[in-house]
Amino acid sequence: MIEIGKNNVLKALRMTSVGMYLGNEEGEEVLLPNKYVPENFQVDDTIDVFIYKDSEDRIIATNHEPKIKLHEFACLICKDVNNTGAFLDWGLEKDLLVPYREQSKKMEIGKRYPVYLYLDERTGRLAASSKIERFIEKQNVKLEIGEKVNLLICYTSDLGVNVIINNTYKGIIYHNDLFTYISIGDKVEGYIKNIREEGKIDVSLQKPGYAQVEDSAEKILTKLKSSNGVLKLTDKSDSEEIMFRLQMSKKNFKKAIGGLYKQGLIRLEEDGIYLV
Repeated sequence: MIEIGKNNVLKALRMTSVGMYLGNEEGEEVLLPNKYVPENFQVDDTIDVFIYKDSEDRIIATNHEPKIKLHEFACLICKDVNNTGAFLDWGLEKDLLVPYREQSKKMEIGKRYPVYLYLDERTGRLAASSKIERFIEKQNVKLEIGEKVNLLICYTSDLGVNVIINNTYKGIIYHNDLFTYISIGDKVEGYIKNIREEGKIDVSLQKPGYAQVEDSAEKILTKLKSSNGVLKLTDKSDSEEIMFRLQMSKKNFKKAIGGLYKQGLIRLEEDGIYLV
């Protein structure tokens, strides 16, 4: 069946004055409006489209890619607020509604919020909720320490940066584990550092164990090669400067240059590092 809130691969059935009608093997049809019909798109061609309801509550298709799909989390900007709720920019013509009952706190225009996309069973419409705790898996944590995962950067707290892991779990990157610049809404790769009681998960953006040092060494070599073989940093450099220029901790920086020096790949001088 044609699924609202998801991508569907459909076949072109017939062209009309308002657009191309698409269908599936079950005989269901949906309109792809003229403005979304690709050039040279013909009957019997197939196309990957996203399905949602337009401002007139009609089910339609679009070849535009939304910033969030059904049962996914994303961080979206609030564009408008009225007596129905808040409306978020999700990359489509019709903005995404967050009803007041689904707002963890009153939304404000211009601010970015982590939300979850669901299908309202009563109306059949897509809507978002910022009460994301309801949709996060807390009991059955199917992750392992050291596992590589996908992260959505959600918001900061006193302890660190809160993230959504693999579109399923909630985790945190502690401030003292953060050595690169990230922004709310970024999608990055990370690694499971620890799984604590009650399903609480600690995450790091650095590879676990010595792989982290090897990764840092590779970054330093790449930086040297792009800087004419000279990097004006030493083991006495400020940790903030190292983080700003290399996105790594001073501890890993020192381990990495020590390893590169032993391999004969760099020369250490009082004013910096030189590529051999």
